[in-house]
Amino acid sequence: MRIHLKMTKFILAFVISSSLLSIAKAQDTPNLRSACPLLTNNTLDLENTTISSAEIVEANSFRQPGRDSNLMTPAFCRVVGVTDPAINFEVWLPLDNWNGKYNGVGNGGMAGVISYSALASALTRGYAAASTDTGHDQSAGLFDASWASGRQDLIEDFGHRALHLTTINAKSITQAFYTEPPKYSYYTGCSKGGQMGLMEAQRYPDDFDGIVAGNPANDWTRFYAGAHLWYSLAMLEDQESWIPRSKLPAFGKAVNEACDALDGIEDGILQNPLACNFEPSSIQCPVGTDNSSCLTEKQVSAVEKIWSGVKTSDGDLIYPGLVPGGEADPGGWGRWVTGAEPFTSLHWLGGEGFFRWFVFDDPDWDFTSFDFDKDLEYALQKVGNSVDSNNPDLRRLRDNGSKLIVYHGWSDPDISPVASINYYESVVGTIADDMRASSYSTALNRTQNFFRLFMVPGMGHCSGGPGPDRFDALSALENWVENGIAPDSLKASKVVNGEVTRSRPLCVYPEVATYSGRGSTDEAENFYCAAPSL
Repeated sequence: MRIHLKMTKFILAFVISSSLLSIAKAQDTPNLRSACPLLTNNTLDLENTTISSAEIVEANSFRQPGRDSNLMTPAFCRVVGVTDPAINFEVWLPLDNWNGKYNGVGNGGMAGVISYSALASALTRGYAAASTDTGHDQSAGLFDASWASGRQDLIEDFGHRALHLTTINAKSITQAFYTEPPKYSYYTGCSKGGQMGLMEAQRYPDDFDGIVAGNPANDWTRFYAGAHLWYSLAMLEDQESWIPRSKLPAFGKAVNEACDALDGIEDGILQNPLACNFEPSSIQCPVGTDNSSCLTEKQVSAVEKIWSGVKTSDGDLIYPGLVPGGEADPGGWGRWVTGAEPFTSLHWLGGEGFFRWFVFDDPDWDFTSFDFDKDLEYALQKVGNSVDSNNPDLRRLRDNGSKLIVYHGWSDPDISPVASINYYESVVGTIADDMRASSYSTALNRTQNFFRLFMVPGMGHCSGGPGPDRFDALSALENWVENGIAPDSLKASKVVNGEVTRSRPLCVYPEVATYSGRGSTDEAENFYCAAPSL
């Protein structure tokens, strides 16, 4: 397979260099504005791809569909194309100050759209960048999956093929436009985009020199069963199990009162939620009462189920549960777990759509009938290989010299942060077996030579939550790839109304940020990274 991919790239490069000779000549002037429209050359053979348009977009003039304001960008050449059967993509090429690099960007949810804001961010940093809708139109809704009905080819594109082909084509277009290939290629994405990044690392390790995968939904099939469906079933077991949003502030406050100070600092952030032994029954309503300051007996049971995760009838964990912390955040449980009213949480919407169309292809399928033994096994056999990026064997990525950064918010109300830890540990285990390591620490050190995990205390799903949630993983990745300097920490900030109110270091797992005992606890400089205390 690896030889085949390299041969494919060689053939593509030859065809492109021949058919785009006129573009190269146009750049000799150099006049990128003149070269841009020539990218529609109808002799292109970019992996079953048609370029439908290539045009200049002036600075700050691009308005993405459905938005009222323009994106702030430098002037660029916008290339729009489609790869068979329906992989739409765009490549944005800066006209000035190209940094000589390429940045592929990921999607969220069920994808189905071009990630315009991510393209704008990459462009502003000087990158040539590309995004794909992964082969389908998601305009019918965030978690609509009806497009997958009877279309295994579209499922394959969604799972892994679309980003790979877009990457090959986009880098070729970039080379044709600038008459030189990108010096380095990077990928950035979160959520579904995290799954896409790990799929690249596992299946197509030649595509990128470095990958940033945030809050990754990598174990896609088990995630939709053990998270989306399980949380919804726990919350909707009967009318009394559902927790209204009005109860979340008291719930979150009780968790913080029990566990916030475990790290020695009371700041509304749980540094290590796994150390929190809060019992939901401690805020159970007295018999005969029910108000916003407490949880009923059945609501307590729902929380316990959501935190514990779901197991098979044999007791094997299907997918880890959520962890304590951040329950009161407006974009947290209230959006992902409870919803504004029953059957409106994103967990219910996502799980129902995936299994209805990807797996059972039945418009009348009832999610309450899901069998976590039989149905999950069927789902894994039918679509798991197409959408699950859970292979712990990253030796090809390692051997290529590529680098991988994964981060995950501890207060993620969607994808369990424990899932990222479990995946990381499985990679360490694979490396241990490969090198016949004498100890865990030896295998861990060897893994950290190419793969580092950063857990983000208090961050929600890709952003938000009570903790610092803004950090620059891409610059750290560049420094690692280009200069050989591995990131020992990332500086994260909390920004409120445009001002930084708190900063903390994010440490390489398993280390955690530890207060030095001096200075403000709102400043990262007063913390250091160390192994967690037992």
